[in-house]
Amino acid sequence: MSNLVKPHGSDTLRPLLLEGPALATELTRAATLPKVHISSRETGDLIMLGIGGFTPLDGFMTRADWEGVCDGMKLANGLFWPIPITLSTDKHTADGIKTGGEVALVDRESGEIIATMRVTEKYTIDKEHECAMVFKTTDPAHPGVKMVMEQGDVNLAGPVKVLSQGRFPIDFADVYMTPAETRKLFEAKGWTTVVAFQTRNPLHRSHEYLVKIAIEICDGVMIHSLLGKLKPGDIPSDVRVKAINALVENYFVKDTVVQSGYPLDMRYAGPREALLHALFRQNYGCSHLIVGRDHAGVGEYYGPFDAQHIFDEIPHDALETKPLKIDWTFWCFKCNGMASMRTCPHEGSDRLLLSGTKLRKALSENDHVPPEFSRPEVLEVLREYYANLKDEDRVEVKLSGHSAK
Repeated sequence: MSNLVKPHGSDTLRPLLLEGPALATELTRAATLPKVHISSRETGDLIMLGIGGFTPLDGFMTRADWEGVCDGMKLANGLFWPIPITLSTDKHTADGIKTGGEVALVDRESGEIIATMRVTEKYTIDKEHECAMVFKTTDPAHPGVKMVMEQGDVNLAGPVKVLSQGRFPIDFADVYMTPAETRKLFEAKGWTTVVAFQTRNPLHRSHEYLVKIAIEICDGVMIHSLLGKLKPGDIPSDVRVKAINALVENYFVKDTVVQSGYPLDMRYAGPREALLHALFRQNYGCSHLIVGRDHAGVGEYYGPFDAQHIFDEIPHDALETKPLKIDWTFWCFKCNGMASMRTCPHEGSDRLLLSGTKLRKALSENDHVPPEFSRPEVLEVLREYYANLKDEDRVEVKLSGHSAK
């Protein structure tokens, strides 16, 4: 009997990834089916369905599910769910697919068949309505809005059989783990309370401080790094993993931290994405999620702590995984250490506010980074990356929103 939190909406994980003879049979059959090419975001969602990260979903959402999630953060059956998990295609492709028929889902970039799907429904949606509800904006400059507005005009719903985990087990063999694997690891360590730390950035001193606060009150922390697609200018996953390893090896007590990764693309949905992050961390076995400043945000679309407030707006039993809310953190020169708004009495001029965007900007421009901002072992990894970056791959990093303060 496990002492970890139960998977969301289920007593057990429900991975949809086929293995062994069943996989071989389905791969052969998939080659004969009509093909639907899918986006990077949809591929990531499929892989999460495959490994049980989106337990208890059995496939892509129906119109009733989509509507319930957009308007009330719940599926048609009443189960809490904060962000639509949908698959779309163009009208021409959809017209060639019969309801009740099956299709092979092909990753648009690699050409690999990721899954098969029995199409139970074809429907159109109001994309602007989805954006307004999920992202709280319809501004096309928002990367999540752009993603939704550019998707196909017809959604396909239905259960899936997942055939591949794509590149993730290969490219990230040292950190990529499924929910079943993280649960097994936590149990082997004797952990019952586990905090997830969500990141799409290498860890600076503020991140390090947050993780150490969590270690003080729980059995262990899983630094859970996004391995899917980011926006231009963000630091690639392999570099981030190397930088995090350097920090953990040099500044954390052994066996208090696990580094892992998950296969989703960022949606930049701020508060709603924070809820999704907590939901699937429950499936990974985590009892808590660190929610700090501007969690999953971008620009000035969300207030710095909107992602904390939204947890107070959902039913108390919606999620077993609870937020670990931490105030704005910074280096205080008068305190001579890391502090937060709740612990430091000094003025703003005494504080060095830290952000991943500020760190990327300084590194991209080869500026000095003070030791109060980032550990030298981390900087060594990041400076090597920027030194070898080709001119055509460089993106100007602009400070905006809360990172500019």
